[in-house]
Amino acid sequence: MPQNSLWRAYGYAWITLAFFLFSLAGHWLFGWFAFVQEQAQHGQPVEVPAYLAEMFRDTFENWQSEFLQLLWQVGGLAFFLFLGSPQSKEGSDRLEAKIDVILRRVDPVDGEGVIHELDERYAGRHTDDPEGHGA
Repeated sequence: MPQNSLWRAYGYAWITLAFFLFSLAGHWLFGWFAFVQEQAQHGQPVEVPAYLAEMFRDTFENWQSEFLQLLWQVGGLAFFLFLGSPQSKEGSDRLEAKIDVILRRVDPVDGEGVIHELDERYAGRHTDDPEGHGA
């Protein structure tokens, strides 16, 4: 297995993480410039704790209103599809039932045997056949 397989397998995630870190760093850097300018306009000293409090507030506010919502909608959906939620299995069950019917019609003699062999091979992953022919 190539050494860079982790980079290739999760390339989209690495690019997304890089964009996220770049934008977060830019948000905090330009936030610092704006904070320093605002403090100077009001004749106030530049204090790091006040800046941190303001930036954490702004960051979490943005996180809550934008990123967290998107993360849940996209990431949560992908996660539950990966886990095999009932909603994600509906299409698979229907497809499997159709393929079983096709196998039985194409090969009436051995079709049932092929279906049974596949059911045995994938016993942990097989769901009930709507026609009652499942494992």
